[in-house]
Order: sequence, then structure tokens, then C-alpha cells
Amino acid sequence: MVYIAVKGGDKVEYTVGELSRIARVSTRTLRYYDREGLLSPARTSDSGYRVYGPAQVDRLQQILFYRELEFSLKEIAGLLAQKDYEPLGALRRHREGLMAKKERIDMLIKTVDKTIAAKERGIFMNDNEKFKGFIEETIALNEEKYGAEVRRKYGNEAADASNERLRSAHPGDYKRAEETGERILSLLDTAFEKNDAACAEAGEMAALHKEWLTFFLPEYSKETHESLCDMYVADERFAEYYNRGTLGRAEFFRDAVKGWLKAQSR
Repeated sequence: MVYIAVKGGDKVEYTVGELSRIARVSTRTLRYYDREGLLSPARTSDSGYRVYGPAQVDRLQQILFYRELEFSLKEIAGLLAQKDYEPLGALRRHREGLMAKKERIDMLIKTVDKTIAAKERGIFMNDNEKFKGFIEETIALNEEKYGAEVRRKYGNEAADASNERLRSAHPGDYKRAEETGERILSLLDTAFEKNDAACAEAGEMAALHKEWLTFFLPEYSKETHESLCDMYVADERFAEYYNRGTLGRAEFFRDAVKGWLKAQSR
């Protein structure tokens, strides 16, 4: 039995099972965090139990906040490892992120309520109203994950214009953009498996990516297209999206699109 010190009514140390219960995460998850170097116990008891102290409890809380905001474990590890990481500042940012998430959920609830009312009472609901909540959620999620880098690279004006373009899009266009994005990833799977950046699937993928970009960009240019492809490799958040767990896919995508753009300009 591990001795757990008690101070002021709060336990100072927890076994993995106890921490699992109070944090509502599985012991398997805590052990996985330990293996990945994300959350190691303060010590191991003579009996072989993992023992967690106050610092580990606070770190777990930070990890769970980031997970709630849909950060990957790799992203969380990077953030917590930063030399200038400051817990209080991080908590304030967590609150901002959670409030933004709450606003998105409230918007989706309003959309659901409106749809229910329209069905029950025969009230007309136009297509824009039906999809408004989903579009706002897409914009907010994109801002959370990619906004800072996009705004740094292309400026606030371009980023805001892209968001407004999405808001004002016809629902049919929005649906086509989503379907096009899925088709691009499917073609990337095939072309990458062939290991041929000049194959037919790679060419179709690049052409569709140009079409997809015109949905979001106020003004398309070959230079912007190439620059975005470079960012997909340089920024780990974008790279994670295109890699899909397999290293090299983002680089393959960049090279295939750049090769296609070069061929088009001949």
C-alpha cells in the first residue's frame, strides 16, 4: 500500500489509480502519457507504484485543457516544453479557447433549435440559416489551429477576407468545397502509394487543390499557391494534416503541386 500524505484536506500524492479517478481519465491513458514523456510520475514507490505529486496534477490539468481544445499530443508536448511556458498565462488562454468553443456550441444549438422549430411549426428556414452554425464552427476551428500562422504570413486583411468569403458562400458551394477537400486527400493516398508525383492522380489532386483554394482565397495566384504548399511542410500543424500519420506525405503533396504548377506555366 502506498502512503499518501495529506495536507490541508487535499492529498499531496496520488497513485495512478487514484489520479485516474479524480481526473476522470483511464489508468491506461496515464501510463501512455508516461511512456510518451508527456506526464511522468514524481516517483515510483518501493512497491512499484507510480506516484504523482502536485506538479504532475497541475500538468495533467493543462494537458486535459489542451485536449479539450483539440490539440494533438505532439502539439501539447511542444507547448509544455517551451522555455517561456507560464502556467497562469496558459490558463488564461485556455479560458479564451473554451469560451470560443462555448460560442460555437451555442451557435450550433441555436441552429438545431431553429431547425426543430421549422420542422414542427412549418416555419421557413433558408439554406444559409441551416448551415450558419457549421460554417462558424469551421472558421473558429481554423482560427484556433492555423490562424496565427496564416495571419503572420499573409496578414490580417487576407485572413479576414477569407473568413468573410466562407461566411457569404452559398451552402452548395460550401458542401462542394468539403467534398473537394476529401477528394484531394483520397488522391494523395493513391499518388503517394504509387510514389509518383507526376502520375495522373497527382495531377488531378493539384488541379483540385487550386479549385479548392479559390473557394477560400479572395484572389488566387500561382505564387500564393506555391507559398501555401511550402507552409504545409514547414508548419507542423499543416504537415500533420497532410501526413495523416505517415511522414513524407506533406512533402510529396508540395512537390506534386509545384510540379503541376510548373507544367501548367510552360
